[in-house]
Amino acid sequence: MDTAIDWKRVCTLDEIPVLGSRVVRGTKHGDIAIFRTSDDEVFALHDKCPHKGGPLSQGIVHGKTVTCPLHSWKIGLDSGEAVAPDVGCTRPFAAKLEDGVVWLNA
Repeated sequence: MDTAIDWKRVCTLDEIPVLGSRVVRGTKHGDIAIFRTSDDEVFALHDKCPHKGGPLSQGIVHGKTVTCPLHSWKIGLDSGEAVAPDVGCTRPFAAKLEDGVVWLNA
């Protein structure tokens, strides 16, 4: 494990649906959504859309973006940036997959 970063075990990859998410609640940064792509990549974002605070964890994952369920803003999973023409950002967090286990640095 990387000692310079405080990695926390979240769950196994199988516990996150393909093209779905899982929420880590109560971190010092608020709720964090962990997303799984169709290629089994994992990404972590603050679970609030930069537009109106919608729960990104309830959005639709496609490629490396998630669409907010409230107003259909598309947010890049790797950066947290809204896709143009929308403007804004939600905080991304480091997430990784090792031996089928999802880890988060928050």
